[in-house]
Amino acid sequence: MIAYLKGTVHTKSPEQIIIDVRDVGYLLEISNQTFDELPNKDEEVELLVYHHVTDNDQRLFGFANQNEKDLFELLITVKGVGPKLGLTILSGLPAQEITGAIVQEDKSALSQIKGIGKKTAQRMILELKDKISEMVDATYATGGSSSATLSSNVKEEAVSALQSLGFKKRDAQESIELAAKKEDIDGNVQALVKKALSQLDK
Repeated sequence: MIAYLKGTVHTKSPEQIIIDVRDVGYLLEISNQTFDELPNKDEEVELLVYHHVTDNDQRLFGFANQNEKDLFELLITVKGVGPKLGLTILSGLPAQEITGAIVQEDKSALSQIKGIGKKTAQRMILELKDKISEMVDATYATGGSSSATLSSNVKEEAVSALQSLGFKKRDAQESIELAAKKEDIDGNVQALVKKALSQLDK
């Protein structure tokens, strides 16, 4: 399986790019987000790759960063969302806004994306909300603090975690401050983010 490709830009469009890797051209389908980060023709480029293999076809999908690739791989686990629609979703909104809309159950924001109706938006929320929260848990999981008072570093990391899900900084800070006052928070980022998410859902 191909994990990434590094070469020069042969041709590019908002839907695809051909990368010249030692005189071999690889065609990768891309989102608008990745297209905006591509260098000019004949310049060096490196993209992460999702290698999609079926009985009848093989397709390569390219991503400028790991966050976009991770979200793509989550999106295509949703029933009815294949790789092509997954790219369409990524082209419709920045990755952080998509994850934020899912966690905040914002069906209207998701259904504004071309090809996404309210039923698909609801299915995305139901199937991905917990998975996205778990991704944040894994990224920001730390050991508990011996102090009953949360350090500013812990709060800052928790705010960053919420921002990575698409929450506005002010909303994230307010929810973290409120969650930090709860008695069942033991001083670690993971617990703090979980508590803040539960409050933001209300």
